Amino acid sequence: MFNRALSSTIQSCLSTFPAVAVLGPRQVGKTTLVKTLLGHYTKEVLYLDLEYFADQRRLQEPDLFFQANQDKLVVLDEIQRMPRLFPLLRAMIDQHRIPGRFVLLGSASPDLLKNSSETLAGRIIYLELSPLHLLEVEPVYFYRDHWLKGGFPDALQAPDQTAWHFWMESFIQTYVQRDLPQLGLAAHPTIIRNLLTMLVTIHGGLLNYSDLSRSLDLSVKTIQHYIGFLENAYLIRRVAPYFVNIGKRLVKAPKIFIRDSGLLHALADISDYNALTGSILLGSSWEGYVVQQIIARLPMNVTPYYYRTQNGAELDLILVKAGKPVVAIEIRYSNDPSLKRGNTEALTDLQTPVNLVITPEAEGYWLRKDVKVCSIQSVWPELANAGVLS
Repeated sequence: MFNRALSSTIQSCLSTFPAVAVLGPRQVGKTTLVKTLLGHYTKEVLYLDLEYFADQRRLQEPDLFFQANQDKLVVLDEIQRMPRLFPLLRAMIDQHRIPGRFVLLGSASPDLLKNSSETLAGRIIYLELSPLHLLEVEPVYFYRDHWLKGGFPDALQAPDQTAWHFWMESFIQTYVQRDLPQLGLAAHPTIIRNLLTMLVTIHGGLLNYSDLSRSLDLSVKTIQHYIGFLENAYLIRRVAPYFVNIGKRLVKAPKIFIRDSGLLHALADISDYNALTGSILLGSSWEGYVVQQIIARLPMNVTPYYYRTQNGAELDLILVKAGKPVVAIEIRYSNDPSLKRGNTEALTDLQTPVNLVITPEAEGYWLRKDVKVCSIQSVWPELANAGVLS
């Protein structure tokens, strides 16, 4: 069991909100984390797995069940299987409003849990549990292992690369063939698998819906729907461009990333570190890995963007707080990084107070008076001092 950074947040929220939802992709450790946290909770805990038929039968009369157990903490796992419960949960909370009545676990974002954000407004807080973060697995795993295998606990702890490959392939097949259709994605599994494979080729690049539409022989609207669905299932991430009123022509397309680096590598059939370092995906994979590690630790009041103009000014990641860019980040798979002309122009445009170049292992020196080089392991104090870490 790894110590998860979200643990203290969950405990704090349980003392404030009637309902706490912990969301994230399957197999990321939601159930294990919550069961561990609630093992010594101050009041009795009832755990129901809504994929388990016996637990479903216990909720044949859910209003009577919840009323009979109103002084207990009820955990509803895989809540996306029974979205009809949300209006009832609202009524139960309003009848007996105390903190820590319900914990909801699910593999879908609030946008896919269609009624929850409306019916439980003001009564629930949504927390996202991402795959294991580098800071959560150190010192057991070095960044190379974590980057290669990804952050799903079972995949990261696989005893060898063959076991890792089998686990990842099973995970992909299950998600595509069962989980996504159950969440409501009305698409043939082969199409979604092909779409994911195509997203590997543009990972870290600009998302062009028209190109994907032509390649898959689907409408642009359909592609947009599928991309949105995969994002709401926590499999991919779109990073929006940052706009400033500087009179420059800016790139408007989002950048696209497969969230977990292990999932990216499995889809690309990269199974060991030597294959990764020899792959054309090396640079984009490293960028996506760093982007995921940083975004996973951002508080709610910090928003990530990238920056690029039509004239070539660009930076990989911009962290914006209170409407102002406070940290600019360039990500390089090199221990001897340098800034390109486009990076310098972007820094001039944005005037960010903190500017970092993140490398695999080079760290702790100033590339120039306003740009500091950090490693993936030493960047965290810099971000904390800039006030952009949770």
